Amino acid sequence: MDLNFTPDELAFRARIRQWVAENLPADISTKVHGALRLTREDLQRWARILGKQGWLGWGWPKEFGGPGWTAIERHLFEEECALAGAPRVIPFGPVMVAPVIMAFGNRAQQERFLPGIASGEVWWSQGYSEPGSGSDLASVKTRAERKGDYYVVNGQKTWTTLGQYGDWIFCLVRTSTDGKPQTGISFLLIDMKSPGVSVRPIILLDGEHEVNEVFFDNVEVPADQLIGQENQGWTYAKYLLGHERTNIADVNRAKRELERLKRIAKLEGVWDDQRFRDQIALLEVDIVALEMMVLRVISAERGGKKALDVAGLLKIRGSEIQQRYTELMMLAAGPYSLPHIAEAMDAGWQGDAGLGGQWPGGAGHCAPLASVYFNYRKTTIYGGSNEVQRNIVAQTVLG
Repeated sequence: MDLNFTPDELAFRARIRQWVAENLPADISTKVHGALRLTREDLQRWARILGKQGWLGWGWPKEFGGPGWTAIERHLFEEECALAGAPRVIPFGPVMVAPVIMAFGNRAQQERFLPGIASGEVWWSQGYSEPGSGSDLASVKTRAERKGDYYVVNGQKTWTTLGQYGDWIFCLVRTSTDGKPQTGISFLLIDMKSPGVSVRPIILLDGEHEVNEVFFDNVEVPADQLIGQENQGWTYAKYLLGHERTNIADVNRAKRELERLKRIAKLEGVWDDQRFRDQIALLEVDIVALEMMVLRVISAERGGKKALDVAGLLKIRGSEIQQRYTELMMLAAGPYSLPHIAEAMDAGWQGDAGLGGQWPGGAGHCAPLASVYFNYRKTTIYGGSNEVQRNIVAQTVLG
């Protein structure tokens, strides 16, 4: 197994680095490096830039309008974008539902939905979790009843990330109650502007409106928006979750945030504390180990071998690492990380320049730390809780 990059791959990395440097808006990069609030327009602006280049679907094959990159090239692209301070691409369209449409949708569905995803013009949301149906997705109760050329959908989804921006939502719906719970689930694409769809915000501990409840009240959905076969949605859902869990690991973002942690430690005067630096070193070792795991999977693919199914393991390690670097940032700033004034952050204030960039009680770089810490408590839960993922890894990987 060779984990070294070839000369051609290194040349590819250099081209991507130059393109990102020339095309990534500086104001967006500044926000990302400082963990400041990104607006919908910030996210859409970068998505459209990538879409115009044909790279928003960077993992797509050429057949569907993607660049047709190898696994190594995809990894290098993601790394260069992350290190440059590009926002994380909202995955629900290009990373999650698009591969399902490619693999299980018909030609008409592919021609209808993929172009809007590839261009960044259409915002997709995910309708999986429900009250009482999170890690146990097989227990979903949102009902879709076939009536002629339509399904009539009734029910509720929850924790719908950025659903307030959604144009379309892909949903797991129950179309049968016969047999095992998994056998009665279908995969449906729903226009969020349809009559009967309503979105209610859930405000989190960090004051952000990031997630939502979505309600379906007699929503009529054309039957041609069913992906694949009725009652086969569980198969498609598992396929999608493999993409989601690998995406959650996000080793490249961890590498960028590690450098931010080091900057905060130096600015807050704890870099010379040997015990604190030991914790940073331990985190860095784990990030390198996670990257090696990712590269092993990529190397196996490059060599034409079937990589071990480690999506769950990548999700476990990646999400725990994300929580650790937010905790260490909080520890570095100490009490200066505590003030969290949502109204001030809503107004875009991260430290008044007239006061030397001071946040109440500390420097401007401390302002987002409490918010980010609170927000990242979710990472070990979404995409399949880590407790459940450990059981899956024990059964399917360890045997």
